[in-house]
Amino acid sequence: MPKGYWIPHIDVTDAEGYKAYMAATPPAHEKYHGVALVRGGRCEVVEGRARSRNVLREFPDYATALACYRSDEYQKARGFRLAHAQCDFIIAEGHDGPQPPSSPSAPPSAARRGYWLVHIDVRDPDGFKPYQIACQAPFGEFGARYLVRGGTQDVTEGKAHGRTVVVEFPSYDAALACYRGGGYQAAKTLRDGKADFDLVIVEGYDGPKF
Repeated sequence: MPKGYWIPHIDVTDAEGYKAYMAATPPAHEKYHGVALVRGGRCEVVEGRARSRNVLREFPDYATALACYRSDEYQKARGFRLAHAQCDFIIAEGHDGPQPPSSPSAPPSAARRGYWLVHIDVRDPDGFKPYQIACQAPFGEFGARYLVRGGTQDVTEGKAHGRTVVVEFPSYDAALACYRGGGYQAAKTLRDGKADFDLVIVEGYDGPKF
């Protein structure tokens, strides 16, 4: 069964007030087994726009991710956030289909992984397909795997593009290197004019799970 993911993008307007929200969320996350993969950390917006703080949290499945958001425990905590931050909040179904080809020369894994958080509006579905094929080789070269690749999503707050993709890399440096590399940049030209992208590369989190 595919995992479920929370993907909030946040602009904090009152850092001190926001701390109350962060302190109130662990009971909900622990109850629903929502493990933090990204929680702030370094980031680089390489295409489009993104808010200043990014979070990625993994749940056992999509239904559990939705249930946690709708739970009394989380909604109580959410009240602390609403007054102190603006948020685009996406809950997405994970990917359990084919992955990029593995490569023996892929970069080694670091304690903190790297992630591409991608939101896409595809304007030419047929024209977009060559890009989807061409990006597999550079993803494999840099040890990437899909966590989310389209699929069902629920925009619970704010707004988002119609398609969400999350790609995990062995490290933040590998995630940046893949994007900047010649293989991916060649693939990227195939989607120019075919889709609108917001793409932020973020550093993973290795602190407390909940």
